[in-house]
Amino acid sequence: MIAALYWSMNIPGQVAMREGLEAQVKIINEQAQQTNARGIKLIPRIAGDGAEGIEKQIQQMYEMVALRPDAIVIQPTDNAALAKPLRAANRAKIPVIAYDQYIDDGELAAYISSDNFQAGVMGGEYVAAHFDNQKPIRLILVEYPHVSSTVERVNGFLDALSGNQQKYQILKTYEAVEPISGQRAGERILADFPQKDSVDVVFTVNDGGGLNVVEALAKAGRNEIFVATIDGDPKSVENIRKNRLTRIDSAQFCGPLGAEAIKAAYNVLRDQPTPRYALIPTFPITRETLSLYPGWAGPIPQDFKKPWSSLEPMWRGQSRVVIP
Repeated sequence: MIAALYWSMNIPGQVAMREGLEAQVKIINEQAQQTNARGIKLIPRIAGDGAEGIEKQIQQMYEMVALRPDAIVIQPTDNAALAKPLRAANRAKIPVIAYDQYIDDGELAAYISSDNFQAGVMGGEYVAAHFDNQKPIRLILVEYPHVSSTVERVNGFLDALSGNQQKYQILKTYEAVEPISGQRAGERILADFPQKDSVDVVFTVNDGGGLNVVEALAKAGRNEIFVATIDGDPKSVENIRKNRLTRIDSAQFCGPLGAEAIKAAYNVLRDQPTPRYALIPTFPITRETLSLYPGWAGPIPQDFKKPWSSLEPMWRGQSRVVIP
């Protein structure tokens, strides 16, 4: 038995991760049946959004420690809050495999994530390629500082602006990661910056909240704003296609991410080699690269040369092992 602790079913990218994970379980079980090997039985739990979701996942983690499954696969809702239950799992000698986010303290048997820093970098370099670097861009950040992935995305975005000598001024930051908080952030941006041409760029850390930010801005006719975001939600891809505020979306390969997480857990249980920490590449969706993007489910495309100025001109589709 493997416990699968999911974060949200309201964030489409996370739904796609779950779908990828569970599709891989079917593949593993079909192969196991053919060879008389042991398959996987999942024990799924969903935490939910916001502070209530964090508290619920803490209790779910303790529930699983008491149940003593063979392993726990978790998408953490908060980096710090899950540290105590992770240590409880460590004491019970239950291997824990985290995906998408890590947990601050305790020991993970494996950690699989998208290359979130890369995702932010691609957004920042694309913005820098489209603005005069002698004039500071007026920037709004829609962030979520509670999990590692979104923090890394902001760091990558700002580092890329600086690395490309693009001056910027952060006008204000807002917090959003799912639709309700995204709607609130969009409304507050419009209230705080009602005048057209008062904002140059909005960077949202994911499409879960960012899509509703774009929706609010679009309804208000603020088409002059250049939006960079992350995730690869099909609605965001359509916004790029229609030139509707969003200019770049650094997409995760959500299905492969979920699949790699459960493969890592299965390898750990069979004492097979698996990386302790691995990153799956993200893909820069723009009007220029739309035809190359296969969608959340993959497969990961071949390498190509970015059609904009970049300190790293080639996009490469290889996963990266950080800790073997």
